[in-house]
Amino acid sequence: MSRTTTFALGFLLLILSAGCARQSAETNQPATQPSPEQKPIASVDVVNASASETVVTRGGTSDAVVRLSIKSGYHVNANPASYPYLKATKLEFSPPEGTSIANITYPPALSRKFPFAEKPLAVYEGETLLTVTVKADKAAKPGSLGLKGKLNIQACDEQVCYAPGTLDVVVPLNIK
Repeated sequence: MSRTTTFALGFLLLILSAGCARQSAETNQPATQPSPEQKPIASVDVVNASASETVVTRGGTSDAVVRLSIKSGYHVNANPASYPYLKATKLEFSPPEGTSIANITYPPALSRKFPFAEKPLAVYEGETLLTVTVKADKAAKPGSLGLKGKLNIQACDEQVCYAPGTLDVVVPLNIK
């Protein structure tokens, strides 16, 4: 083989390999850069918590309802959770002066079987109501105030559970 032929073949191989490398990089680019549709799911993105105003008479108790709206296709672990490694749905409050929390009642769980768990899990789906019994002291100052709390949740879909998250919850109280 002549020197010119060897040089030409080497140059051709260099151009072909560069073209293939560039094509490979372009082909792989979309897979390495996450699109907006591939955004990681967070537990707090699939659950909404709300509460309507609750009236409490001084010296009395009243039940406030915290409504969880869980997006279709997802669930949250019930309270108590089925396994110790799962985070149960848990509501915690810091009651304002003159009030206290007498009890928090979690609804009965649904039992669902998922591919990632050996046994059925206790979960909440769709709309779920948590009941908070609020007590107002006899000396509580009348008026409107907010009962601030935190809702700890772990959302899952049919295949996997996501990192636990915390939602802020405010129950509007009207003390009479």
